[in-house]
Amino acid sequence: MTAATTSEPRPARRLSRSAKRGVTIGVVVVVLVLLGIGTKVVPNGSAAAQSTEAFSAKAWGQKNFLTIQSEIEKKAVGAPALAQAIAANQSAAATKYGVAGTTGTEYSVKLTGVAGAPESGIYPITVTGVPSDVVVRVQTGPAINGTDIRDATGKVAFGQFTNQIDYQNAASALNNELKKRVLAKVDVASLQGKTVTVVGAFQLINPQGWLITPVQLEVQ
Repeated sequence: MTAATTSEPRPARRLSRSAKRGVTIGVVVVVLVLLGIGTKVVPNGSAAAQSTEAFSAKAWGQKNFLTIQSEIEKKAVGAPALAQAIAANQSAAATKYGVAGTTGTEYSVKLTGVAGAPESGIYPITVTGVPSDVVVRVQTGPAINGTDIRDATGKVAFGQFTNQIDYQNAASALNNELKKRVLAKVDVASLQGKTVTVVGAFQLINPQGWLITPVQLEVQ
């Protein structure tokens, strides 16, 4: 009986130092190529580059307030005529004078009237020609609430912003510009009994209660 012959395992063949270097270089090249495929080069100053920058509500408000203020002034309807139109037919008034808002129609309005006693910076205004059952009020701060300035023109939309936070901050920035550019020039603490001329915007939620955010406020 012949004994079976056993073959001894051959030792693993090692790569030379130069071969290892070649493999390493090849891997690096492949990685760099893949990174290049997945990388988009954005030139400085391009729209894509600007879209990646953090949104500055303050800068946006400073840039856009005067344009929006002018648009509201152009759209503003006299308070007596607007009150009559709303009382007659809200749907028709909205179509003719308004802009669709989040929870009600936005109206731009102008009026001259006498300021009553304020409550938390909000003045009731008695306007000749506006029915007595319609309470017209104007907010003067220190807190200016709402999104009326942003929404009144219909030209500022959510789709222009990255998210809801930026959209909301844009409204707050416009309100801050109002305080600096308009209300800071008026002694808003002593308007009671004085005749004021107001241009502003409000959202119609209650036809008998208008809360106007002004973009112009003058004391006669």
